[in-house]
Amino acid sequence: MRAAVMMERIAEGSPRPKARTTGVIYLLYFLTAVSAEVFVGHSRLVLYDAVNLIAYAFYIAVTLLFYFLFKPVNRSLSLLATLFSLAGCANDLLDLFHLAHYKINSLVFFGPYCLLIGYLIFRSTFLPGILGVLMALAGLGWLIFLTPLANHLSTYLKVIGFLAEMSLMLWLIVKGVNVQKWKEQARAAVE
Repeated sequence: MRAAVMMERIAEGSPRPKARTTGVIYLLYFLTAVSAEVFVGHSRLVLYDAVNLIAYAFYIAVTLLFYFLFKPVNRSLSLLATLFSLAGCANDLLDLFHLAHYKINSLVFFGPYCLLIGYLIFRSTFLPGILGVLMALAGLGWLIFLTPLANHLSTYLKVIGFLAEMSLMLWLIVKGVNVQKWKEQARAAVE
C-alpha cells in the first residue's frame, strides 16, 4: 500500500525529478541484477534468488514510472509497454519460485517492451530521439535472441541492449527530461 502511494506521488510530481528518480531506480535494478550474477552466483541459491527478487522489484518500479513518464506521448502504447514488461517480470518471478508450469523465455515480453519504449521515446519531444532508436534496436535484438541467429550474434545483441539501456538510464539520471516539452506534450494529450 505504501509503495503504491509513493509511486502515485512520484507520478504526480514534476517531470524532471520523476525522470531522475526513474533513472536512479533503473541504476539500482542494474546493480542488483549484476550483483546477483557476478558477486552472488548460482552456487548460493537462496541469496541469489533474494537479490534477484530485489532486482525484479526495482524493474517493476521502473516499468510503472515509465508508464507515467510516457503517458503524454501515447497513453495506450505506454500501457501496452507496461503490460509487456509486467508480464515478463511475472514470468521471471514464477520461474524464480519454480511455480511456472511452462517454459517461456521472457525476451518474448521484454523485446516488444523495449521496442515500444523506443518508439515512445522517439515520438516524445522531451528526450533525444537517438535514445529511442537505441531502445528499439535493443528490443529487436532481444527478439532476435529467440531465433537461431542468436548463436552468431549474441555478443553484439548484448552490447546493443546494454548500451541502449545504460544510455537511457544515464540520460535520465544526469539530464532528466526537457520539462517544458514534457508539459506541452502532456497538455496536448489531454486536449
